[in-house]
Amino acid sequence: MLDVQSFAAGQWIAPGAGARSIASAITGEVIAQAGNDALDGQAMLGYARDVGGPALRKMTFHDRARMLKAVALYLMERKQALYDLSYDTGATLSDHKIDVDGGIGTMLVFASKGRREMPDGHVYLDGGPEQLGKTGAFMGRHICTPLQGVAVHINAFNFPVWGMLEKLAPTLLAGVPAIVKPATATCYVTEACVRMMLDSGLLPAGSVQLVSGGLGDMLDHLGCQDAVAFTGSADTALKLRGNPKLMEHSVRFASEQDSLNASVLGPDATPGTPEFDLFVKEVHREMTAKAGQKCTAIRRIMVPQAQVDAVIDAISARLGKTIIGDPRLEGTRMGALVSNSQKHDVLEKAALIGAEAERVYGDPDTVQIEGADKDAGAFVPPMLFHCADPDAAERVHDTEAFGPVSTVMPYRDLNHAVSLLNKGKGSLVASVITNDGDVAREITLGSAAFHGRLYFNNRASMGEATGHGSPLPHMVHGGPGRAGGGEELGGIRGVMHYMQRTAIQGSPDILTAIGQQWVPGAKEISDQAHPFTRSFNQIELGETFNSPSREVTLEDIETFAHFTGDTFYAHMDEEAAKANPFFPGRVAHGYLLLSFAAGLFVQPDPGPVLANTGLDNLRFMAPVAAGDSIRVRLTVKHKTPRNEEYGEVRWHVTLYNQNDDVAAEYELLTMNAYG
Repeated sequence: MLDVQSFAAGQWIAPGAGARSIASAITGEVIAQAGNDALDGQAMLGYARDVGGPALRKMTFHDRARMLKAVALYLMERKQALYDLSYDTGATLSDHKIDVDGGIGTMLVFASKGRREMPDGHVYLDGGPEQLGKTGAFMGRHICTPLQGVAVHINAFNFPVWGMLEKLAPTLLAGVPAIVKPATATCYVTEACVRMMLDSGLLPAGSVQLVSGGLGDMLDHLGCQDAVAFTGSADTALKLRGNPKLMEHSVRFASEQDSLNASVLGPDATPGTPEFDLFVKEVHREMTAKAGQKCTAIRRIMVPQAQVDAVIDAISARLGKTIIGDPRLEGTRMGALVSNSQKHDVLEKAALIGAEAERVYGDPDTVQIEGADKDAGAFVPPMLFHCADPDAAERVHDTEAFGPVSTVMPYRDLNHAVSLLNKGKGSLVASVITNDGDVAREITLGSAAFHGRLYFNNRASMGEATGHGSPLPHMVHGGPGRAGGGEELGGIRGVMHYMQRTAIQGSPDILTAIGQQWVPGAKEISDQAHPFTRSFNQIELGETFNSPSREVTLEDIETFAHFTGDTFYAHMDEEAAKANPFFPGRVAHGYLLLSFAAGLFVQPDPGPVLANTGLDNLRFMAPVAAGDSIRVRLTVKHKTPRNEEYGEVRWHVTLYNQNDDVAAEYELLTMNAYG
């Protein structure tokens, strides 16, 4: 029997008083124990705040991103051990891959986004500067910095690895230490994963701790710099959210709860279409993957009245081919629920649904289980219900049997479908299978406010779509109302949950110093050699090159027009150009001005500038006519290391005319050797 330990204040703590037994989902036999009432929660919080937090905050965003990538690759090499341990949770190999590979993949996405979308520094800039005074001497902008507390992650039983890693990745990237509390039923898998991460030596001391068992009074000792992220039932979330200390100290509380997720078969998706077959496949997968124990699983199936019988027949036929049994057997396609207590709960909830709907597939009394004792293990069959009158029903819209249970219900038209979707009072995800863009738009306008994610799929996207029930690290995961009202993932948005957004105000020089990004109006350095001759490590923020002037002639404009084929009338027809409210007459092409600008500031000899990789935020602000002159101011705005050989330099480029009016402005990106 496994003694599932906790990792607290740098030490592994064995189970003790108050430990709970954990049974195999396959056999019902006790395989482990976890929990210790003597665990010192306050010491864990102190260790995270005093040791883990400072160590993480000392690292830059890029340092932390590299750390996440290294940890993810370390786990990838050892994932088979996590697969082997996970079978006793009732999950199949394909379920393990969703959990383990999905969690590792999520870490890799955040590692990549951290390097590409965040600075190699300690302050994240949220938007551009705002001019708050008349002359630009007083500016403001928003920044984000790490919370100086600890994140407590309370996770559900169904994804012991992904559930931990999808919260841990953005938390560590933000620079905040975490205390992970997995559900006891599957905490032995989480403990194994945490051991791997700690054994890697890649994480700073105090950055990750583990509670196997209960939290005790830990939540009572959280403060304004701490955060709680919870995944689980609505009832448990309500109890946790109501903790007086959490409310007193305004502790951030993000909740991702169970919800009555739905899938809609579009009116165009009739039998024989690719969309109809796709819909049946999606419903089947969501009912059977993880034995339906997914917070995103399809609980309500909404189909046009005319297609109800066809949908029931098609789903039932597919379920009939699904082998249920010991997940360790090669042919098994659906394993067991996580525990017998969960089995009893699912059967009770299914009975409530059965009071309003007819069960059309799946009998728990007669189900055949391959290679295991159905009474000893936590096995239930997929159960499909049909609710003929979903408007009068209540339980099908507010009761979630957290297992392989789903209900088919008819809709009359799209307005009715939207009404049924919204009767769930908030969900993590709703899917719509349709090849009709108007259907997708109407459902979006009517129902998006009730869902954290809307997933559309059809013949065009089905080859790449990841599925109704797959939260992706790039996109927000969460939902309103019953779903908890919180958010996770969503790329860098997920990192922001563990940072404080602060408005800073001051002079351009102050804003430049804080954000390590040059702000127009800040000090310029113009006494150096041409910046294109200086390496990435040598050039400084604010380093500026002012070019000589160049006259733009009518011959230049006509040559450019005929050479490129851009003979738009504003460049070629004096009378037509004058009739345009934007132009005084014939004017130079904007892209001609950019080309002339490059000629004015480029240093042509080989040097540290390796490549021009693009430009951002281009604006043409004043027309340039024949006979006008332009000059360029080129300023180093920001520097970001990219690999071992070179880094990205972002230049602020301003084009002035002979009257010192701004004709154009943009940001130039180059890759520069370190030197």
